Amino acid sequence: MPEHADFRALYLSEIGVHTPLPVDGDDSSNNISDEIKPEGAVAAPSPILSESVPTSPSATSSADTAVDGNRLDDLAVQASSCTACQLSEQRTRVVFGIGNPEADIVFIGEAPGREEDLKGEPFVGRAGQLLDRMLAALGMDRSEVYIMNTVKCRPPNNRDPRPDEVEACSRWFDAQLKALSPKIICLLGRVSAQTVLETDQSLSVLRRNWHDYHGIPVQVIYHPAYLLRSPQQKRHVWSDLCELKRRYDALLP
Repeated sequence: MPEHADFRALYLSEIGVHTPLPVDGDDSSNNISDEIKPEGAVAAPSPILSESVPTSPSATSSADTAVDGNRLDDLAVQASSCTACQLSEQRTRVVFGIGNPEADIVFIGEAPGREEDLKGEPFVGRAGQLLDRMLAALGMDRSEVYIMNTVKCRPPNNRDPRPDEVEACSRWFDAQLKALSPKIICLLGRVSAQTVLETDQSLSVLRRNWHDYHGIPVQVIYHPAYLLRSPQQKRHVWSDLCELKRRYDALLP
């Protein structure tokens, strides 16, 4: 169980919070310390955030050939030459996704940032390092899960993707999730959550409930980039990770 002392100790160590935290989502913090250890552990990745995800594919691109939703490697090759929206004009690389193609859990952020654009891999900066520590708190690493974004190319100056850009990229997003067929989806941050769930509800509302995406249970948690800016919010991620661990454990034979 996630409340087990070993899991709690691992979470506290990896996420950077030094005192035990409530697991029931209680926001009272009279005796909660938000002391954070120095950043700079575990080498890994980073992300950004997005907008609204229609399901119709764009029809104005040289990548307009039929999408093969059965194999991630084929999809990645096809996506690498996509010119369906203006984001393709300034990108360095298409950032398709990384991890275990048979993963039970898929983590979805918004869009690539500068470092992701250069490397071609999602979550490779400071926020990604924090995501890796969050995964470690679940007893996982990125080789066991799958990590992707709603949009595959970096928006200029890390702005939110526009609706037309999200629509153009939805062909890859939809086919990618179909090929992965995860048992759980974890949405990282407000923009990813509002995009995938097609809602304008706030993150504070969305993260308190489980959601559904075409029959797949969906959890919403704070984006690691937000936690870097607001480390006091890391205490709330504790209850979210516990709930994710409960749901994941229930899937195990």
